[in-house]
Amino acid sequence: MSDGFKPGPAQAPAVPGNPLIAGLFQLLGKLNKFLLALSMLALVLTTLVLTYSVAARYFFKVPTDWQDEASVFMLVGVIFLCSAHVQSSRGHIGIEALSSLLPRAVNAVRLFLVDAVSFLFCAFFSWKSWTLFHEALRDGQTTTSAFAPPLWIPYGMMAFGMTLLALQLLVQTLTRATNGKAEP
Repeated sequence: MSDGFKPGPAQAPAVPGNPLIAGLFQLLGKLNKFLLALSMLALVLTTLVLTYSVAARYFFKVPTDWQDEASVFMLVGVIFLCSAHVQSSRGHIGIEALSSLLPRAVNAVRLFLVDAVSFLFCAFFSWKSWTLFHEALRDGQTTTSAFAPPLWIPYGMMAFGMTLLALQLLVQTLTRATNGKAEP
């Protein structure tokens, strides 16, 4: 039985044997690295915005009505735009209680089914996110604050991030199906 903690470097994901899937795998990898760097920058910017807000209110008694929404929008982007990168390294939380109890072949089927069902869920979530984005853009929806930023911004980041996550799961599912074996 394992406690789930395995120190050491993360295991690299399996490279797809199919050239088409391998091309999508490489493209997603490059896009994920770019979005990870952009998200790191957004986290630093969010920290600066919130620090400015606290300092401006405390020292200068200047109200800031925009910092909360700007910070939340950036954090929404960070969370959703990095989800495919986290999935590519299998960094999402998973319950592995069964993995040590099941035979290797049964565990491989279980992992394939988990990836396939996760893909279907994320594809549905992505589709609904794109409809929210479209409605917000079409109707000119904004938040209810005095700052009133448009809601298509967070909805767009959510939709794009979920689409990338769904694509990442699709690549992993197809890799598992076409390679015969894939990463654990």
